[in-house]
Amino acid sequence: MLDIQNLPIAIIGAGPIGLAAAAHLVERGMKVKVYEAGASVGANVRDWAHVRIFTTWEQSVDTASVRLLEKHGWKLPQANKLPTGGEIHDQYLKPLAAVPELAGAIETNAKVLSISRLGLDKVTSKGRDKRPFEIRVAGRGGEVRVEYAQGIIDASGTWQNQNPAGASGTTAPGEDRHADRIAYGMPDVLGAVRNDYAGKRIAVIGAGYSAINVILDITKLAETAPGTKVTWVVRGTNMNKIYGGGANDQLEARGALGTALKRLVDQGKVQLITGFSTSAIRGQGNDLELVGMQNGKEIALPIVDRIIVCTGQRPNLEMTRELRLELDPWLEGVKALGPLIDPNEHSCGSVPPHGHRELSHPEPGFYTIGVKSYGRAPTFLLLTGYEQARSVAAVLAGDLQAADNVQLVLPETGICTTDFETDANGCCVTPTQVAASSCCGGPAPAEVDACCVADVVAKDAGKKGCGCGEGA
Repeated sequence: MLDIQNLPIAIIGAGPIGLAAAAHLVERGMKVKVYEAGASVGANVRDWAHVRIFTTWEQSVDTASVRLLEKHGWKLPQANKLPTGGEIHDQYLKPLAAVPELAGAIETNAKVLSISRLGLDKVTSKGRDKRPFEIRVAGRGGEVRVEYAQGIIDASGTWQNQNPAGASGTTAPGEDRHADRIAYGMPDVLGAVRNDYAGKRIAVIGAGYSAINVILDITKLAETAPGTKVTWVVRGTNMNKIYGGGANDQLEARGALGTALKRLVDQGKVQLITGFSTSAIRGQGNDLELVGMQNGKEIALPIVDRIIVCTGQRPNLEMTRELRLELDPWLEGVKALGPLIDPNEHSCGSVPPHGHRELSHPEPGFYTIGVKSYGRAPTFLLLTGYEQARSVAAVLAGDLQAADNVQLVLPETGICTTDFETDANGCCVTPTQVAASSCCGGPAPAEVDACCVADVVAKDAGKKGCGCGEGA
């Protein structure tokens, strides 16, 4: 039988959060093995290398990772600058993976196919915590091998599992058939795939920051590529919530995105279609047509040449099928976080401090961290993941006191709304939130004469509102 104590902690995913977990474990003298399915560390980050994030360098790096890097002469880039995904990869993740303490523990082109307990299926309970984890890995050449670990940290993310265009959560009829003209996530329309979009009619589906970034890039492309037109298709109808907190957002760049997009819609440079749920994609020749429901009727939107789907991602749960996981029933993230980040209730980019206890499962020694811990919820920040990694690494190293000492301070977002915590007039009724911001839901868009998003939403619905827009 294998000696569990001599086995490494296996980390699935060599993105910012996975490498942070490795750095914290190595700093504590623990043996680690990191598996990355992509061709390089931070492979998912490289997919959106052209995108500038809305957190500064100082807000985008992990403490233990920085200590390791600085030990080898690395210096933090300009602390208050907003990096791109490419800069994070080249100037942070790549050097981090190359430090001697980590370099030999990271394997790229290593796709984890399944994780189980040695000799036990999911049903068997007796002696479960005494068995090592069994990991089936497909290597560079496709060969499958088995390796073992004493603990598992799943930081594999969700980027490789993009949600489909279909509003029902399944692929819309015609979506697979026309896949050659449908992109997902954030394609580089100003760079690598410019020729695919220049001079084209493009529909962008989605209401999050990915969609906003893509639309802003397309409108910039239109300045030099005549005939480029963009139609923005969203399922919701409350644009105040989507546009966000404007200049009042504590992450200035995040607030600026919604403000810039609203201006383009008002100027007619972006055609906005709200309340539309995609049910099918039809094509004839080079034309694509989105079909769906709007106001209870089936309609077809104007013809386009290309479609970009920015409807979020979902976790891949297949590799953990033989483990005992406790997941939120609809978000598919860790169960304890579900009520705190459920987009049906709110869209806050913040969450109360949490660590190893919330990120654990009935499967001893298995933890889900990073964006995958949020499942399908879209409001994850790097700072959240770094604190998760620190807490989980501490408990795996046997330092329960440090693991439980969770501290997390996140910038206030301007797109938080909480319908269930407002009264009949749309006013905030949660004392802690009143004290924190004088009105729940975060600040209002900069150009709106109201105190916060909740006040705007209430007034849009015909309610009196909080009254705070009148000097209360």
